[in-house]
Amino acid sequence: MTRPLSIDLRERVIDAVDGGMSRRAAAERFGVSISAAIKWVQRWRETGNRRSHAQGGDYRSYRIEAHAEDIFTLVNDRPDITLVEITEHLEQECNLRVAPSTVWRFFDRHGVTFKKNRTRQRTRSARCPGAAALLVRRPALSRPGQTRIH
Repeated sequence: MTRPLSIDLRERVIDAVDGGMSRRAAAERFGVSISAAIKWVQRWRETGNRRSHAQGGDYRSYRIEAHAEDIFTLVNDRPDITLVEITEHLEQECNLRVAPSTVWRFFDRHGVTFKKNRTRQRTRSARCPGAAALLVRRPALSRPGQTRIH
């Protein structure tokens, strides 16, 4: 991501324009784009501020935050619900179309975590007794019409 030009350069351009130089001439003199010089001077005249605007930030989380109560109710009613199911619910019931990653970031912002099933915790240290006991092995299901090769 780019960063704003220095405040010193902005002040010199604004001071030059304030001293009677045109915005285009000031831009050429200080080696900045004409549009930058125009915008800097315009902002200074409107607000009195010479600093740059804040960059980045969250511009769209308010959409899903408006449905926070509905999402938490849904998760409390069905603790095993998936992110995809939550997105489908939001689209059908709330007319809000979001990606599963948006729902994940929503839960991350609110500090909500989901503990995995114990049978899925397969990578454990050798120092942990009973690590092998956590693995559940089920016999392979044979399908009708298929032979099993050993």
